Parts: sequence; structure tokens; C-alpha cells
Amino acid sequence: MPKPDTFSQMYIHVVFAVKGRANVIRETHREQVQRYITGIVQNRKAKVLAIYCRPDHIHILISINPTTLAADLVRDIKTNSTIFIKEQGIARNFAWQEGYGIFTVSHSQKDTVYHYIINQAEHHRQRSFRDEYLALLQKNEIEFDEKYTFEWYEHAE
Repeated sequence: MPKPDTFSQMYIHVVFAVKGRANVIRETHREQVQRYITGIVQNRKAKVLAIYCRPDHIHILISINPTTLAADLVRDIKTNSTIFIKEQGIARNFAWQEGYGIFTVSHSQKDTVYHYIINQAEHHRQRSFRDEYLALLQKNEIEFDEKYTFEWYEHAE
């Protein structure tokens, strides 16, 4: 726990995809999955500011505290939500792809990222997830080899 004289405000934007980019998280289950993931984050003493689960990937804007390790938080989200999605019958052979994107967000950009996430449905009418993800990596000046990013499958967004 932080000391009483420790003050922080840290935001992260997390993105990860369904294994094989399968379109398995239907609109009828989106809110249920989002609520469950929000609970996972809250149990880790962090706060979901925005979340949008697409059929094949998810974006989450999280406010974390200095004692939270982002990698552990993402691991818990992916592991526990996988179990939940299978148990609820949302998708029997469900799994998230290995890896994820995680980007720091400044306080001045928090609202921009928030709106970007909650408008995912509209956003993906114009841009594929592949293009979106690669653009995020480039915008954040992250060096990458495309063969080590998500497995890309061409299908309707």
C-alpha cells in the first residue's frame, strides 16, 4: 500500500485479441464480459475508465496504482476472463492470443483515449483491427517485427 504522502495518477491502455481472431464475443455477451473484466480490475485495486469488447479483441483504459504491476494485472484479466467465458458458455474453446499491447496514457490524453475506446464499434467500420493495432505500435514508437505481433486472419470486422 502506498504511503500517505505518496500521490500518483497512472493510466494504461491495454489491447489484446481473441486467439485466431475468432469473432466469438457476440454483442449479446459484450456487456457481461465487460462487467466481469471490470470486476477483475477492481479486485486488483485498479479502476476501469473505459472498456469495449469487440467480437475479436478488447480495449481497456485502466487507472492503476503504483503497487500494481501492469503485466500481472493483464495476466489476471486474460486468465480469469477466459475461465468465465468458457463457464458461461459464451465460447467453449475460448482463449486470448498470447501477448498484448499496453500503452501509457498521459492525464491530458485520458479523455481522448476514453472516447476512442467507447467508440470502437464506429471506429471499426472504417479501420481493421490489424491496421489499428499496428498504428498504435507506431504511434507509441514501439519497435516491432510484424511476425511477432498477433496472428492476423482476414475476415469481416
